[in-house]
Amino acid sequence: MIIESMIDNDWYKFTMQQAVLHQHPGAVVEYQFKCRTENIDFRAYVDEIIKEVNKMCTQLRFQKDEIEFMGDTGLFKPDTLQFWKIFRYDYSFIHIRADDEGTLHVHIKGPWIHTILFEIPVLSIISEVYCKDNTVDYEGANKRTMAKIDLINKFYADTGIEFVFAEFGGRRRHSVQAQRNALTLFKEYCYAPTHGFGLVGTSNPMFAKEMGLIPIGTMAHEWLQAHQALYRVEESQVMAFEHWAKEYRGDLGIALSDVICMKAFLYDFDMYFAKLFDGTRHDSGDPYQYGEQMIKHYNSMKIAPTTKTIVFSDGLTISDALNLAKYFHKRIKNSAGIGTHITNDFPEFKALQLVLKMVTCNGRPVAKISNTTGKTMSNDDGYVQYLKDTFNKRVQLR
Repeated sequence: MIIESMIDNDWYKFTMQQAVLHQHPGAVVEYQFKCRTENIDFRAYVDEIIKEVNKMCTQLRFQKDEIEFMGDTGLFKPDTLQFWKIFRYDYSFIHIRADDEGTLHVHIKGPWIHTILFEIPVLSIISEVYCKDNTVDYEGANKRTMAKIDLINKFYADTGIEFVFAEFGGRRRHSVQAQRNALTLFKEYCYAPTHGFGLVGTSNPMFAKEMGLIPIGTMAHEWLQAHQALYRVEESQVMAFEHWAKEYRGDLGIALSDVICMKAFLYDFDMYFAKLFDGTRHDSGDPYQYGEQMIKHYNSMKIAPTTKTIVFSDGLTISDALNLAKYFHKRIKNSAGIGTHITNDFPEFKALQLVLKMVTCNGRPVAKISNTTGKTMSNDDGYVQYLKDTFNKRVQLR
């Protein structure tokens, strides 16, 4: 069984689930899968994928020590902890098949509060079933991890910059074993609480609990996307940030910035939010241009950029992240969220680019308009254009 723990997931799925429980318990949503890697034939893998997802749904339950671990973080309220005691994955909400061309189709539809946890473990299952059939060179992967550790150590020795990053690689990991191997090596040889730089935590609460790491994560794109259907479209970003602040009262203060393009984000991320949130997360577009825009934005409101943070998280390698840390050093605080490069970097093998995104909420289309061409995802091109037009008009009327 690939997924053996209910908390083998991403931290932000649980933080969002609590907010949904308290604010939108009746919302019904749909998610759709896409493999961005071309020419992958899933017909040989689909039966095993279905079998593993079915086992996850029928066999997993939150364990007492898992709920206690989540509760001890202080982020989750008693009603959320009680909800997890009765929570189950419902197999009737998910449908998986491969068509005659080998394209994998995954469709999830049901109450948001009950479907929100599916995304990460389902993607992890798809990735592991495929990856382990193509390579199990863990020794080679471990050598690559040690090379990354050496690179960070050398960077610190050369520059004195205390670079930190969090591991965000659960959804596209090679396997549970590969993620555990990488985290084990980083904790021993390049761990920020011990060494002053390097790994600061993980987005996976199972490994955080197992290894004594800090669980890290705030919100995902779906939080802002759903608000497009739950409120007036032009106010959706503002309402999403307002409701996040209402739920966490200043905690988990990193705002996601690339749901409706940068111009619209900066318009809505006014002085109130800029002061309220600790920083922002970059997940698409040119990271250097993004950093410059955020510095300019903070300066325009007389907010010292050095008091705010950017979390860079768009498909980074360690080299990418180190270059960004050096470039923005002493200009704005920054860290990195690094995923596939940590958990699925095997010799002579290329990890799959898998996504499973929300496409409707309460029967209405929702979309993410990415700052990177090809990352926008929606089932309704007309709605995407409407979203662009609505926010362009909103910004122009300022």
